[in-house]
Amino acid sequence: MKQVQVCIVGGGAVGLTLALGLAKANISVQVIDSNSQPRALAETYANRVSAISLASQTLFERLAVWQDIIEMRVAPYTHMDVRDQDSFGKIAFNSQELDLPELGHIIENDAIRFALFNKLSQFSNVTMAFNTSYQSIHQTDTDVLVTLESGEPIMAKLLVAADGANSAIRQQFKMPLTFWDYDHHAIVATVKTQLVHEFTARQVFLPTGPLAFLPLSDEHHHSIVWSTSPNEAARLMALSKNEFNKALNVAIDGQCGLCEVADDRAVFPLRMRYAKQWLNNKVVLMGDAAHTIHPLAGLGMNLGLKDAALLIDLLSDKQNKEFASHRVLREYERTRKLDAQKHIAMMQGLKELFEGAHPLKKLVRGVGLSLVDNLGPIKHLFVKEAVGK
Repeated sequence: MKQVQVCIVGGGAVGLTLALGLAKANISVQVIDSNSQPRALAETYANRVSAISLASQTLFERLAVWQDIIEMRVAPYTHMDVRDQDSFGKIAFNSQELDLPELGHIIENDAIRFALFNKLSQFSNVTMAFNTSYQSIHQTDTDVLVTLESGEPIMAKLLVAADGANSAIRQQFKMPLTFWDYDHHAIVATVKTQLVHEFTARQVFLPTGPLAFLPLSDEHHHSIVWSTSPNEAARLMALSKNEFNKALNVAIDGQCGLCEVADDRAVFPLRMRYAKQWLNNKVVLMGDAAHTIHPLAGLGMNLGLKDAALLIDLLSDKQNKEFASHRVLREYERTRKLDAQKHIAMMQGLKELFEGAHPLKKLVRGVGLSLVDNLGPIKHLFVKEAVGK
């Protein structure tokens, strides 16, 4: 029987970040993932990207993997332009205002996973099993027994569920979940634009939802996230490429010149999920297994990485006499639940404020954005929240 201190189910960016942090602290780790192992980037851009905050960058630097990530395709962004299509409201800011080299980086999720995978491969105290599923999980007061489909047993002092929004582990241990449908579907695609992006992340709030243009490493390419009503998403997905390009150009009000979809579009529903319970004895939730939020502020991946950062610090703290004690795990649960609640409420408030074309809402949006844009201290607080500082 194999014995490790921590077993992580889920080999996404958040799960692998936790694994690397624990490995560097000389904690033995087993990673299990039913998907194939991360691979080098394809020639074309992937649809799934993340806006990595400066706080997340600091974590990757601490784990000595940041340089490996940025040697692949990344795009720093130095400017943000946020506007409401149906009002006079607009807020624009740049990294110079905060004396920062950039506000963050747009990075393909595959690049982050591949860099983490390569770094983890150098550690003898880490075992990664991809294309591997488990058949059962049982826990005692002190241990968790994971039996793989092959029949191999793994005994761990702690099991971390990083197995995504539809977490099977969360369901098995009956950790209650609060959720609601945002009544939005997100269309994602890579778009080639006539004008260069000038390292600017753009977001326009349309009556049916926000549209984000995120700069990629090639100055004429953006990754888009178009969140809109399910009916509108279905209509947009049914359009030919040429028709979709025209609709996209109108929606962004020509800010990027003519737009041309570079590859296939994808669409997925958006739901808020929040686990009321993150801890069941020696099983804890992390990342999307614990919380999912609307992508309009690009915070999803960063929230998961904050989960990983705190768990790394708590589990590697030598002052804790017992590894993964109930006190330590409860501290993780309390701290991260509070932060997740704050961001869920903030995203819901923003979505409701910027949705629809009611005249009063339009006035409030316009006045609000203009006030933030013109009042220095308030604007700086807003920007620091946006960049994770």
